[in-house]
Amino acid sequence: MNMVTSENAVTDRAHAQTASSPAASSPQAQGVPASADGRLGTGRGAAVIIASTSAARGEAADTTGPILVDWLRSRGYDCPDAIVVRDGEPVGQALRSLLIDTPEDRRPRIVVTSGGTGLAPDDRTPEFTAELLERQSPGLVYAMWRKGLESTASAVMSRGVAGVRGRTFVVNFPGSKGGVRDGIAVIDELLEHIQTSIEDTTDHGPRV
Repeated sequence: MNMVTSENAVTDRAHAQTASSPAASSPQAQGVPASADGRLGTGRGAAVIIASTSAARGEAADTTGPILVDWLRSRGYDCPDAIVVRDGEPVGQALRSLLIDTPEDRRPRIVVTSGGTGLAPDDRTPEFTAELLERQSPGLVYAMWRKGLESTASAVMSRGVAGVRGRTFVVNFPGSKGGVRDGIAVIDELLEHIQTSIEDTTDHGPRV
């Protein structure tokens, strides 16, 4: 488990991840389709932010970061280990580092957060995310609620948002393993369409 315990450390780590990523400056990062290996994320970067005060302090294990990182890597994305931060402002700092401070051509194409979407006073992940998005996609959130309701009524307690900044797709998942798996089940099915839409490589065809 990788832990980040200060805002400066969050910024330094996010910059190091994007600067060292070979995907950041590759042709695919400029909008060229995935390479012949057929994996959607090939040549593209991704990042995972875990909002968990207890995990950031070393008092608990990060149980959702590895799931998300493995998923994104399996889809071909160049995804470093999860950035683990305290709930609240450190989440905003991590997001701003990836989506604003990082040069545009080195930004990840997908950023997934887990945690901080509930009703506790420091659950502010959706607020920090929403203020950075240029366009939101509430239908994706609704689909994740619906999927989660198959298992638990508390799924609707998640206040997560999803949307786009520039050419980066950002989505908030709940902090539980079940919520993360539900989110993956929904987003994975739509990920190709999301990516090609953002990169403007979708062939819409005639509308009837």
